[in-house]
Amino acid sequence: MPKLVDVLLDPDAFADDEQLRRAAARRAKMRPRDVRHVVVRRRSVDARGGQVRIRAQVEVFAHEPPSVARPRAWALPMLTGEPQVVIIGAGPAGLFAALALARAGIRSLILERGQPVSQRRRDVADLSARGVLHAESNYCFGEGGAGTFSDGKLYTRAHKRGPVEEILKVLVAHGAPLDLLVDARPHIGTNRLPGVVTSLREQLERAGVIVKFGARVAGLLHGGGAVSGVELADGQRIDAKAVVVATGHSARDVVSFVRDAGAQVTFKPFALGVRVEHSQAAIDRIQYGGWAGHPVLGAASYRLVQRVGETSVFSFCMCPGGHIVPAATDPDGQVVNGWSPSSRRGRFANSGFVAEIGPPQLLEAGLDPADPLAGLELQRRYERAAYAAGGGAFVGPAQGLLDLVEGRYSQDLPGCSYPRGVTSVRLDELLGPLAAPIQAALRQVAHSMPEFLSPEALAVGVESRTSAPYRIERDAQSLQSPTLAGLYPCGEGGGFAGGIMSAALDGVRVAQAIASAQTA
Repeated sequence: MPKLVDVLLDPDAFADDEQLRRAAARRAKMRPRDVRHVVVRRRSVDARGGQVRIRAQVEVFAHEPPSVARPRAWALPMLTGEPQVVIIGAGPAGLFAALALARAGIRSLILERGQPVSQRRRDVADLSARGVLHAESNYCFGEGGAGTFSDGKLYTRAHKRGPVEEILKVLVAHGAPLDLLVDARPHIGTNRLPGVVTSLREQLERAGVIVKFGARVAGLLHGGGAVSGVELADGQRIDAKAVVVATGHSARDVVSFVRDAGAQVTFKPFALGVRVEHSQAAIDRIQYGGWAGHPVLGAASYRLVQRVGETSVFSFCMCPGGHIVPAATDPDGQVVNGWSPSSRRGRFANSGFVAEIGPPQLLEAGLDPADPLAGLELQRRYERAAYAAGGGAFVGPAQGLLDLVEGRYSQDLPGCSYPRGVTSVRLDELLGPLAAPIQAALRQVAHSMPEFLSPEALAVGVESRTSAPYRIERDAQSLQSPTLAGLYPCGEGGGFAGGIMSAALDGVRVAQAIASAQTA
């Protein structure tokens, strides 16, 4: 039987097959000559304490290891009859809810306001290259949701490895790289994720799941404290026993009509700030020192969490070797996000750097924390201010990162990956009361990472869509709205997830809850 052991090696040793084999043999208490093969099952980079090491879990074989087969897609039955469940949104939560429902023999209808990936690529290019926003098809809306044109990060704080592994295997079965099953912090990359999403959707359609694009839901059908279907923007009405709201963090109209129908909606803390950009070479030096650029390590990343008084300030959606992109959904609102290709070999590295927004920040802005949509209003204010500051056309208002900390105008701006171009503004003034905690947090970061505040570092505004600033409440057991039976808030748009993986996991949970309710 093979033995599973842990090894800790410097990058050179890990890259050397003989040194890896000898280290694995020692851990397995075997003679090196008896070890025929070593297969890496899990790996991560450990750069704590100024030392860079590869921490890996490896399987040691005294014989030829079995070939590694690509996982198979879930087997689905052929679904017939009228769909029993309507799913609003074709992001990871919606797609995986449909997949789990299909596995349970329940046919669903997915309604997506945006376009399939093939058209969406062109719409996103219109925004990036020409500043032309397609309101229903952009970086946030369309097949695969906001994650389709992102770094494709698949790590999560979920501790149940089994369900996480299942989601990863589904993605690999649909074309994601096998490395997803090995890397401790897996990602697919923007260049690969659209194909994976399309393959998953096509499997659902072959099984009988109906997917409609360009189908914006404008309201819920309801009565007697229960939902009975949906109404589309074109007036079409669709009956359903259950409605899953899996619309992501930017479908602001949806939360309004869900609330109007009687669902309980509450304010949920979120975060807002800027997206910071460095050269990838600088981040590699900061994190890896003399090991920077080693092929085993790849592009370095970081995760920062600082406490400034009662406010948490942290990095968000760090994209090594990536690009800053315009992620607006409103014609007068400036929003930035980031993505990376699978190779992560781009010149720049970027990350959100954001401050937590809670009731105190709402009060300071003159908003009522008891208003469940107050967070949306604060988002809109910042996005409109950033759009005006940039001069329109989704040009990015920007400031040198060191100048942001010092509160001064940037006479010159370093090179930047943002495709709409940037213009120098006082972002510290635009941020208003959020500037002070972000400035203080950046000073804290500079104590341990001085190069982080180099003259080549840039801040671009605003990073406002970190998560939905509301929650559509649901019962902890049935996962239904406690005030509108048959409504299932799901994923990031419901306030119950924070990324691709957690949204997919929540989609499966909701599907299982629906299946249990229909068989009870």
